[in-house]
Amino acid sequence: MTNTAPTEYRHSASPPRPSDSTALRETASGLRIPARYRHDWVLFADWCTATDHRPIPASPDTLALFLREHPAAPATQRRRVSVINTVHTRRGHPPPGRSETVRRRLDAARAARHDRLTPLLLHKAAELPTTGWPSGLFGRRDALMLVLAATGMPFAQLARLRRGDIHLDAGTLVAATDGGERYCVPPESAAAQRAAGVYYRWAEILAFLDTYPNTDLLAQHLTDPVEVEHVPLTERQARRPLLSPIDRWGHLPLMPQSMTAQSVATIVRDHLSGRVRARAPLPLRKQRDQDEESTVWIESEIDLDSHYYERGIAARRSARDSLDGLPDILDEIEARADALLEDLLTVLDAL
Repeated sequence: MTNTAPTEYRHSASPPRPSDSTALRETASGLRIPARYRHDWVLFADWCTATDHRPIPASPDTLALFLREHPAAPATQRRRVSVINTVHTRRGHPPPGRSETVRRRLDAARAARHDRLTPLLLHKAAELPTTGWPSGLFGRRDALMLVLAATGMPFAQLARLRRGDIHLDAGTLVAATDGGERYCVPPESAAAQRAAGVYYRWAEILAFLDTYPNTDLLAQHLTDPVEVEHVPLTERQARRPLLSPIDRWGHLPLMPQSMTAQSVATIVRDHLSGRVRARAPLPLRKQRDQDEESTVWIESEIDLDSHYYERGIAARRSARDSLDGLPDILDEIEARADALLEDLLTVLDAL
């Protein structure tokens, strides 16, 4: 019989089986591992104990390091990730395997494609304008879109991002989805700091619109930028879409509206292929001259004849007399309408 023990067990000829004491510890801690998961989970938990990592909740980086130090066939690695995700989910923790870092460990072709596209996406994002109207508005939004696409995030999830899903972790831009997945530009790369700047520039636009929801004022801000204070998001603001559609005149939707995954994919692909058309600058609305605003127009004096007020009082008295019977007429119309409705219901009941 051929020995099929995994290569990572260096000190024993066969995988260790969980002892009774292990099962007792699991029961005492409230962490019950089904038998079919126990082999892979014990391997992960023992490695975490030996390397001073927490097995639950484990971070995506911890899981990625575990997979790197325990090489195996792709099917074996996927099974291990599935087991670890399942244990976390059953304990109410986000599954660490649902991250781009772990996905790249499991799919070499995906990792190679990602490594090829990431520098292109970040280079395109750095080239986009940040000022001017409306080019600066489109440039800031599309730059953040390209940076998020560079993390490997699928377009469908990218389109569903909310403002509260983005945060900076030790200077690294991190996007967390509602499913517990985390995406980020590799913190060791030179683009990590630029990615944070791209996010801040678009966040500045959203913060400006929170205070001044006016397209004309936004156009002036992008033409002659002023400092915008960054304040913590309210709960309502955090639930609003991160990326919104923009029409050709630079107007964002009055009501919060997310972009579609198809729109995001089209914009990203157009930037990569160089098919994005240059946007001609739009003229700003001319502000009225201060002298014109301060001008007070004085109407010429009008002479009223001596019977002006008497005629007005007489007209009001005549209108009151003419409408004196109006309430009775309206009551009669309402009574007729009720009678017609009653007759109609009687006819319908007879059918």
